[in-house]
Amino acid sequence: MSKIWVVVAESSRAKIYEVEKTESKKSLKEITGFTHSINRSHYQHLSGNRQKESRHSQLSGSLDTHKSHERTEFARTISEHLNSARNKGQFSKLILMSPPKFLGDLRKNLGHETNKYVISEIDKNLVRHPLKDIQDHMPTRY
Repeated sequence: MSKIWVVVAESSRAKIYEVEKTESKKSLKEITGFTHSINRSHYQHLSGNRQKESRHSQLSGSLDTHKSHERTEFARTISEHLNSARNKGQFSKLILMSPPKFLGDLRKNLGHETNKYVISEIDKNLVRHPLKDIQDHMPTRY
């Protein structure tokens, strides 16, 4: 029997589900969840002194860089978990659901071997959606 995991993630939250198959249907059971809180003190430091317009453009660039770094770090955390789970034989197939930028970060951080287990990628942010929405976006065959 093959175990299929579904990873539903964004830059600050992720959930991993396992597909449970019965004779009549397939359902999802949540295995684990991750949250990533962006360092608010750093954000406040960057945005707290907006007194000059020229300073605003510098702050925007710093915020974008910080957000990108935080997103990449969270993708690395999830990828390390998936790489470890693959090494332990905890799944045989992976389905990734994530917004495009985060999906790219996940792809980059998954090991070469783990990437071979990915059978489908859905570039949508469904992490805060009800389970039914996630199931509606699942591929028809897997």
